Amino acid sequence: MGEENKHLNSVQQDKVDDFFQSEPVKEDWGGDGRGGMNLSGRSTAISKEYLPRQYQFFDTNTVLEECKWLPNGMPKEVVHGKRRLLSWHDCGASTSRVMLPSQFEAPSGFFSADLEIFVLKGAIQLGEWQLSKHSYSFIPAGVRVGPVKVLGNQEVEILWMENGFLKYKNGSDNHPDANIRDYIPVLDSKLLPWGKTDTVQFVQASKKWLRKDSNGGGVWLLVILPHFDNKYQMIQSYNEEGYCLTGYCDVGDYQIVKDHYWYCPTFSTLPRHITDDGGLFFVRVDRDLSKVGTVANYQTIAG
Repeated sequence: MGEENKHLNSVQQDKVDDFFQSEPVKEDWGGDGRGGMNLSGRSTAISKEYLPRQYQFFDTNTVLEECKWLPNGMPKEVVHGKRRLLSWHDCGASTSRVMLPSQFEAPSGFFSADLEIFVLKGAIQLGEWQLSKHSYSFIPAGVRVGPVKVLGNQEVEILWMENGFLKYKNGSDNHPDANIRDYIPVLDSKLLPWGKTDTVQFVQASKKWLRKDSNGGGVWLLVILPHFDNKYQMIQSYNEEGYCLTGYCDVGDYQIVKDHYWYCPTFSTLPRHITDDGGLFFVRVDRDLSKVGTVANYQTIAG
């Protein structure tokens, strides 16, 4: 009888472990995937095929909204939210703009992949912590979170960033293999200090780190000051995605304004950046930008 129980427990554990099987994507700039952001090789809402070395900017308000959305595995009685899918990869990683109604409540549990949340509007309760506007959370796979509840009478709008195939599982405890060390329950960005940027192209800008990954890349807020002009186009040897929170920046002929999103794959050549009034942006990057040559000024030679 004891042997049978041991076998049964082993089978059950295997099923739980299968829940977390997710291979990191090798970064197309030559990284090994340890950063776990899976920003390489993504399709976007305006291109269903991955376009190497081609940056893409678009207004998220024009993206088709999925009206009945819940994370996979969430109990059926939970009130549905809405989602605009902005970018994704075959490995399951994706970035979305998600709206949760004021009636949204979900029981505690954990996810099968790392999840990042950044609040655009409203407030939400995650267990004993509250996230208000411009708050950030990093929830590693297997870390118990919740119960989850939208606060107040206003819907909450968030950037929802899955780093692999994400499923939800009810549970009152962490998974035994959860990476609790990297868990960030909540960061209120308004309370964080501004610091220097890592590249000379953005000397008229300041940066707030929200998270740094093992490759030296990570997540931050970038404020570009008024009267900014980087004068030259740039070659970016990394993958980047971002979202405009307020203000604007002209990138070549395109003006990035509030609610606009961009995806720039490795070795994209971005046009000159100019703004008279400045802006605030949410940014994710999968490489250490302080290394020489990661961002390079580039000037074409007139024929």
